[in-house]
Amino acid sequence: MRYWINELWRLGYLLFGLGAMGLLLGEFFGSLFAGLGWGVAAGLGLYVFLHLRHVRLLYIWLLRHPREAPPPGTGVWGDLFDRLYSYQKAQSQLQQRLRDILRRIQDSCEAMRDSVVMLDPQGDLDWWNSAASEMLGLKADHDRGQPLTNYLRDPRFIDYFEAGDYREPLLLPSPIHDNRMLQFQLTLYGDNERLVMARDITRLHQLEMMRRDFVANVSHELRTPLTVLAGYLETYSDNADMLPERWQRGFNQMQAQTTRMQNLVEDLLLLSRLEIDTPDADSDPVDVPALLESIVEDARGLSGGRQTLLLEVDEPRRLLANTKEIRSAISNLAFNAVRYTPAGSTIVLRWKSWHDGAAIEVEDDGEGFDPVHIPRLTERFYRIDKGRSAATGGTGLGLAIVKHVMLRHGAKLDIVSRPGKGARFRCAFPLSRLQVSPLSGTDDL
Repeated sequence: MRYWINELWRLGYLLFGLGAMGLLLGEFFGSLFAGLGWGVAAGLGLYVFLHLRHVRLLYIWLLRHPREAPPPGTGVWGDLFDRLYSYQKAQSQLQQRLRDILRRIQDSCEAMRDSVVMLDPQGDLDWWNSAASEMLGLKADHDRGQPLTNYLRDPRFIDYFEAGDYREPLLLPSPIHDNRMLQFQLTLYGDNERLVMARDITRLHQLEMMRRDFVANVSHELRTPLTVLAGYLETYSDNADMLPERWQRGFNQMQAQTTRMQNLVEDLLLLSRLEIDTPDADSDPVDVPALLESIVEDARGLSGGRQTLLLEVDEPRRLLANTKEIRSAISNLAFNAVRYTPAGSTIVLRWKSWHDGAAIEVEDDGEGFDPVHIPRLTERFYRIDKGRSAATGGTGLGLAIVKHVMLRHGAKLDIVSRPGKGARFRCAFPLSRLQVSPLSGTDDL
């Protein structure tokens, strides 16, 4: 405001001075009012000329010498030049800092062994490091600006990219090295921009395959001796009255442990098959209510009347799935509920609509467990209570089998439980796994 007041005073001085000069000239030449008018006009003209001169200086400075010191100015123009120069220096320093930060980011990304690819909002290639060039075969001279899906054409990656759910990484072979396995992780940021990171996990993948093969081979080799041992033990049990009494207890314990080992081997073989085999492309329409009714009957036999088992159905569509795998998964959930809930509990098997798809639920009102265990429940041999789990005869692989069956069907296993509040295991299937075909003759138990 101070500068504008000074500018007004400056304009007043010009008008007063040139006006007074015009009065003197008018008095001298005999025309007072004409002299005053010419003086004011001259003052305004001079004032405009000074401003136009400063505008020209500003234009030349910004156009030709923007990084040099500003031209000298008077009045408000001097302050304006100084402020523009200060703002320009601050912006230049800020841009330099941003360039330094960007350079450090690029240098750090270049130093990484993992591939780093930046995509624009349209999913086109914007920038990548040298590791991405080596792993994915990207070339800086002509690939920039092209869609990433032009180079990663695996349908699994395209589905993963377009789905927008990047919570879990995706494992795929390298597009240029068939013997290398990559782990892709996408991150959304900014205005729908994406950061793609790919890590070479070939060695880890090979070790995992070796572990699977080892477990499968050992389990397969154990089958024959266990079968022979179980056969002889069964023969001895049938003739227990002919054996010394002190041997009978030992034979009973051997038979129980042999049966437990056989169940463990069968579960290991099933889990290995689920991990190694590719899911069937063609699935059969499963009559879920009939399947659940059969599982409920088996669970009632295991329960022996200690718990109440119910079946609830309010979903008319069939499930497109592998019947044997779904039966194995739901049976594991139902039998676990029978084993780990106290007498008098109620166990409900439910087939219902869930969001856009449908879900099979196994819910009980038993003792429940601390939610801290939920992230690890689907690990092999993980037990909440090792003493109680061993007493029930479980193998510790049931929930791992359920997890892999769900993964093979594009479904999700959700677990909810709290101490004293029971537990609920929900297998949620997407809409693509449902067949719109009403079921007839379905009776709830």
